Amino acid sequence: MAEFVTLEVSEGIGTIRLARPPMNALNRQVQEEIRAAARHASVDPEVKAVIVYGGEKVFAAGADVKEMAELDFGQMSDIIAELQSALGSIADIPKPTVAAITGYALGGGLEVALGADYRVAGDNAKLGVPEILLGIIPGGGGTQRLARLVGPAKAKDMVFTGRFVGAEEALQIGLIDEMVAPDEVYNAARKWASQFTGAAGRALAAAKAAIDQGLDADLATGLKIEQHLFASLFATADRTIGMESFIENGPGKAKFTGK
Repeated sequence: MAEFVTLEVSEGIGTIRLARPPMNALNRQVQEEIRAAARHASVDPEVKAVIVYGGEKVFAAGADVKEMAELDFGQMSDIIAELQSALGSIADIPKPTVAAITGYALGGGLEVALGADYRVAGDNAKLGVPEILLGIIPGGGGTQRLARLVGPAKAKDMVFTGRFVGAEEALQIGLIDEMVAPDEVYNAARKWASQFTGAAGRALAAAKAAIDQGLDADLATGLKIEQHLFASLFATADRTIGMESFIENGPGKAKFTGK
């Protein structure tokens, strides 16, 4: 059983809950438990969408600096790939994912949230990548996912200064997608995730793969990725169900099976 990270499934929605008081510091154990929860959510057929949540007070305030301070160059070189993949494991879930951000989402905490497809934050949230203040840079995917999300200039401003970004500014620059009252964060994330509990799961996975993989390629390659994924869906039961339902009953009434 995991000590600090759990996956709770209810009504088709899986909630990956971080719970390492007081600030959900992401030591190596927490990192690996996030990876394990993400893998479980990926393969569990009962999970149609995923919420990542740190609780009512804080999402995650970064890596465990005391643990990291004990590592030298050789030791960090040996584990950095695993650290990066663990913090980025939310991005590997082939289902819609949403980060529900309360309080602080800093450093590795923000890097976890950046792996989600959608981000909801309380209006008092503070987000940032303050690693520069420790004499290092983001190493859990922050320099790459942040720049792709908000653009290189805004990403450089955040990374170079290490400053905290409030929820209103985060919404303006596209770092978050929705801002709500702090006590409504989880409910808002669940409302977003609930849109997909009856959707065609294989089509959602294909759509996510096409967008994510296409962003890392040139347009011609991206279009070929789209071609392959589009054609592959004609081997699914949901494609047959969806098209037959459309012909007989019009759009939006199909009862998909996820197969």
